[in-house]
Amino acid sequence: MPIPDEREPSAVRLPAVIRPGTPGDIPAVADAFRQMWLDNGVASEQIVADHRDRVERFVLEGIARNQLCFFVAEREQRVVGTACCQLFEGLYPAILVPELRRYGYVWGVYVAAGERRSGLGRRLTEACVEALRALGCTHVLLHAAPPARGIYERLGFVPTNEMRLALEPPR
Repeated sequence: MPIPDEREPSAVRLPAVIRPGTPGDIPAVADAFRQMWLDNGVASEQIVADHRDRVERFVLEGIARNQLCFFVAEREQRVVGTACCQLFEGLYPAILVPELRRYGYVWGVYVAAGERRSGLGRRLTEACVEALRALGCTHVLLHAAPPARGIYERLGFVPTNEMRLALEPPR
């Protein structure tokens, strides 16, 4: 079920339902993840052609290790939003006891253009936070696109001390 680009007009709109994703939803997750990057200014030629295959492998491997889950927002049997969460294995060796610092990571939060500003992004993120809490996480990380920062701040996320340096590719 691909993510729709536009809201279809209808006389009565049923409320959207947030539910755990199934393997059949993974193509919608992949398409939403691609669209999220496009919406954030990445050119389509900078996204690999096999993005669906890569997302499917990544998601299925994470699920098999019980370290990843995802949620979809569905309205009238159409996926209109997605969000994924996983245990974050870290950028360096984990030498602290898990009770002190076990990170979860939220990624791929995307709501179709015609469905935005309806609370779906918040609800999808809350579902991810609760899933990570159930996995024993003590912290939840995410990278917010500028238009979504307010959503995450209202949920209690705070900016951190991450610093970044852009490097030019070698010549």
